[in-house]
Amino acid sequence: MEITKSSAGTLNQQAVSKYLLTNQQGTRVAVLTWGATLQEFSVVEDGEKHNLIMNRPNLKDYDHNSFYLCQTLGRVAGRIAGAQFDLDGKTVHLDANEKPNASHGGPHGFTFVNWDATTKQTEDTASVVLTHTATEAEDKYPGTIKTTVTFTLTEENRLDITFDAESDAATLFNPTVHTYFNVTDDQHSLDNQWVKLSGDKRLVLNQEKIPTGEMVKTAGTGYDFSQPRTVKDGLTQLNQDGHVEYDDAFVVVPSKDQPIAEIGDTTGHREVQVYSDRNALVVFTANVTDADRMAKHDYNALAMEAQTLPDAIHHADFGDVVLPANQPVQHTISYQYLRK
Repeated sequence: MEITKSSAGTLNQQAVSKYLLTNQQGTRVAVLTWGATLQEFSVVEDGEKHNLIMNRPNLKDYDHNSFYLCQTLGRVAGRIAGAQFDLDGKTVHLDANEKPNASHGGPHGFTFVNWDATTKQTEDTASVVLTHTATEAEDKYPGTIKTTVTFTLTEENRLDITFDAESDAATLFNPTVHTYFNVTDDQHSLDNQWVKLSGDKRLVLNQEKIPTGEMVKTAGTGYDFSQPRTVKDGLTQLNQDGHVEYDDAFVVVPSKDQPIAEIGDTTGHREVQVYSDRNALVVFTANVTDADRMAKHDYNALAMEAQTLPDAIHHADFGDVVLPANQPVQHTISYQYLRK
């Protein structure tokens, strides 16, 4: 295992570092301290490198990137209805950065932070450990919270992402990494990328993409990924109902042993399995490299955001995102590469 550190440049008068983790198979994970960003997860096949995720070449592309490209989201990923919630008998008002709602931790969330970083290494793992302390004055969430995000690459070509946090007051915590996958040979489109999900329900969303509270079965619809299915095939069925994209929350079965999602290419070259200890996967189609193609709904990237169901603070049956005072919490997401 090897760990290298280099300068990624400067953003907002802050020096940003890049950490590169490499195993003996040549699998690489690159992490930027800005936004705790996963910039690369690549593998070597027959001497050729394949990046499994989408990225941008320049550091400035990650500054207020509208796609939150492979960046860490928090304290709470997804939207919070009305940019407010009740906790311990008080109403908390957040910044409505997606009016009238709060989204992805707000304008001062984890994405807009240059994280502190250290590294650690064992015989068969390499890790970069990122830390950040957020205060109520900064992001409007109650309490001062210390968060650690650890990216660990193993010799088995598995990337484990661990979120650890503790707050001095009760608050909310539901982070994720907004990872965009394209595991096809040329990453040009999603036509040849298939997906399988472990659940059979999705949330009904209103026009503002806020959950209504209703869960519906996906069977027989364009949202049905109970068996491997290409993104193109799903979109074709969605188009029949007037929908042009995926921007949806799927209910999945949390597990460290069974994947909540699987992604592969139809040529059978490679696959990635996604594991999570939480009950939701938000799936979003985008074109992160070409605005004109994005406008035409011609997508080349599939975001898969493992988390607790969005807006859970307003829905008792969605899962618990309340972090009590002085009580540590840990969440995990893992990506396992498989060569086919």
